[in-house]
Amino acid sequence: MSLGPAGADLNPDQAENFEDMEKQFAVKAVQHMTTYWAILEKMKGSQLRLTKIDDEIHEHFQKAFPEFDPTETIDENQMKSKEGKERWREFMMTYEKKIDDYNFGTMLRANPKYEYGEKETIFAMRMQFYAIEIARNRQGLNDWIYEQAHR
Repeated sequence: MSLGPAGADLNPDQAENFEDMEKQFAVKAVQHMTTYWAILEKMKGSQLRLTKIDDEIHEHFQKAFPEFDPTETIDENQMKSKEGKERWREFMMTYEKKIDDYNFGTMLRANPKYEYGEKETIFAMRMQFYAIEIARNRQGLNDWIYEQAHR
């Protein structure tokens, strides 16, 4: 899809159907969510690598967000505040050429103790998902999903 050169005015008569784009996005986000959950049911998160550069992402995340506690519920308001968006944007831009779809939207559990659900799930960018889930996996916080699936 082409909307024209950056900064150009969007001509609604030439734009594709945005409703269809939103549906396609939602389908991709749900597929990502269900695929990740299925993987966690088959393998302990503590043994899982999400990318080829998990170590780099984790180290960078710890330096950029030293206050983040993977055991706690994410404060979505703080994450999406002006300051939060700026901090995350700076973090994510490091991976623009390293991670495919680094800024693609996805679903993230607000707390590692709960399954995906309407009240337990927030919208996040792919790099936010990777950083947070890598941190959770390193601490074994997602291992319960595998254990629950194998009872």
